[in-house]
Amino acid sequence: MRLLALLDRHPLSVGELAAVTQLAQPRVSTHLGRLRDAGLVLAHREGQGSLYRPAEEDWSPAQAAVVRAVLAAADDPLLHQDAARAEAVLAARQDAGTWADAVAGQMARHYSPGRTWEAVARGLVGLSRLGRVVDIASGDGAVAELLAPHAASVTCVDISPRVVALAQARLVGVAGLSVTQGDMHALPFPDASFDHALMLASLSYSDRPALALAEAARVLVPGGRLVAVTLHAHGHRAEVARYDHKNLGFTPEALAGLATAAGLRPHLCAVTGRERRPPQHQVLTLHATKPDPA
Repeated sequence: MRLLALLDRHPLSVGELAAVTQLAQPRVSTHLGRLRDAGLVLAHREGQGSLYRPAEEDWSPAQAAVVRAVLAAADDPLLHQDAARAEAVLAARQDAGTWADAVAGQMARHYSPGRTWEAVARGLVGLSRLGRVVDIASGDGAVAELLAPHAASVTCVDISPRVVALAQARLVGVAGLSVTQGDMHALPFPDASFDHALMLASLSYSDRPALALAEAARVLVPGGRLVAVTLHAHGHRAEVARYDHKNLGFTPEALAGLATAAGLRPHLCAVTGRERRPPQHQVLTLHATKPDPA
């Protein structure tokens, strides 16, 4: 209600709403997400960031009647305090300095021309010189396409015939990149075929993750490296069922144990990220090497 009352007066950013309400920004973002899901507010790009405003043009008559009735009847000291702070925040907006000043402390969440995660990834991957790479459960090969110019070869493998066909059509002509159909639990490659293996969100689609990791280890050369990214253990079964996930994630200890049992030596197995949108899944990253028997 506080957020709706503020946005009914002025379009405001997440940071501005947090400053006005004196609530933690993640909490404000969570509630804005719920309001967006309900169709009550929307975000629009303005200048250097996004501002939220009521989505009045999309409200049903019932929604409009309820919101207007609630806001008209609201006479609370906290709302008056919010309104006064909002005026101060808007005044500060007018006096803001450079773009960097305006988004300081939140730069990762804001767009500027040419400064995107894809652009950064394409730049950073140029620092790598990879050997033979297998991208397991690769989807349409977006990551493989980034890596191909910097690797001896990149082989994508996915179980879906439709995904494979579309990836082959999309990636035709990309040097050193191939796409084949196959199951991560029985990879169609000889032992020791690759120097690097990627399992980026792959394990979420496995009902036999121990076998999938063992197969990844099998096709790696001694000294080869595996990079896996997956979800931390969670209880949101209904939410991930929409994406055909076969499991509810892993604890770092469990994932490291599976990698070790597969014959790999984990160097990193830890939570490396947390999604901002509810239910705020945590993301695990595993880096592991296949030991050289010599």
